[in-house]
Amino acid sequence: MKTERKKLCKRQNRSLICLSAIALLQVPLLLCSMEARAQFFPRGFDSLELESQLDIPLNNGSRGEPREQADLLLRLGGQSYRKGYLEKTLDYWLQALEIYRQVGDLQGLGLTYDYLGHTYAKLGRYEEAADMLRRRLGVARYLKDFQGQIYGLNNLGTLLLQTGNIAAAAQSLTEALAIARSVNNEEAEGLTLSNLGLVEFQRGNYFDAIKQHEAAIVLRRRFGDPLGEANTRNNLGDAYRAANLPEDAARAYGLALLLARTTSDAPNQFRAFRGLVNAYTEAGNYPPAFRALDKHIALAKAEENLFQELIWLRLSAELYTVTGDLANAQNFYEQAIDLARVLEDTGEEALLRNDLAQILYQGR
Repeated sequence: MKTERKKLCKRQNRSLICLSAIALLQVPLLLCSMEARAQFFPRGFDSLELESQLDIPLNNGSRGEPREQADLLLRLGGQSYRKGYLEKTLDYWLQALEIYRQVGDLQGLGLTYDYLGHTYAKLGRYEEAADMLRRRLGVARYLKDFQGQIYGLNNLGTLLLQTGNIAAAAQSLTEALAIARSVNNEEAEGLTLSNLGLVEFQRGNYFDAIKQHEAAIVLRRRFGDPLGEANTRNNLGDAYRAANLPEDAARAYGLALLLARTTSDAPNQFRAFRGLVNAYTEAGNYPPAFRALDKHIALAKAEENLFQELIWLRLSAELYTVTGDLANAQNFYEQAIDLARVLEDTGEEALLRNDLAQILYQGR
């Protein structure tokens, strides 16, 4: 049994995927998730919430029909984004961008660059996303908008981290931290410290990551930011797990879960449940791991989220494998394979089939 647990933990540690979020439009969002496999999630943007960000206000600038048309296009793009029509969203926002450029509305221009940067990133078009975010940062610098610079640098830094450019990400985030401290913006400082924690995590400096996240939590609590705090506590749990401190990780995930429930934040609840399952499993404490799984599937059913159901099936199969119940493990792997096929997740299906083959071999 110990051998199986070590094999499982080793496989998970090889696959730690840090899913950094972009803190768009001066709304500090942060997310980092350790998963056994990344196929379950869009790269880098698991559960990013945009509802408040897409309440598009009228921008400042010269009044007139062209600018009002640009504002309308921005709002239409927001509606399209909510429905998941990302290509159509880009079309609206690119039209708005051109109008803002023609009328010289720099605030509208910067706002639209932000939206486009996130949307390109969500589509996996990272070079275009980085270009938009750099342009947004350029507008903020021209306007001497320090807050815009801080969040622009955070956006760019997290995108660079997402694409594996750790050194450039660190440089961008370090600059953001310096600006935040120079203007005494502790809320932005909390966001930036949390993102810098992700940099240290990616570098393998897990104890430095823990320090950054703990410092960020102090500031996020001070400013009453439960969503940001939940994200950072989940990040802290990931760092504790990577540092082989599963009991500390479980406490961090538990607090993240409590915070996420206060804001009905389902993505962070899912992250916390997954973290709890893995942390308890690594600690050899199986009953609470099974209880966390029960809560995970209950939330997945309530949210009608098939991808989270797939995660639950896979985690259940792995946990039963570790506990030596190969019959149940086989059953869950077979269900997971069926659901992966329904979701057309061929990569995950292949991995699940490989795991099932190992279970069948052990059961001989």
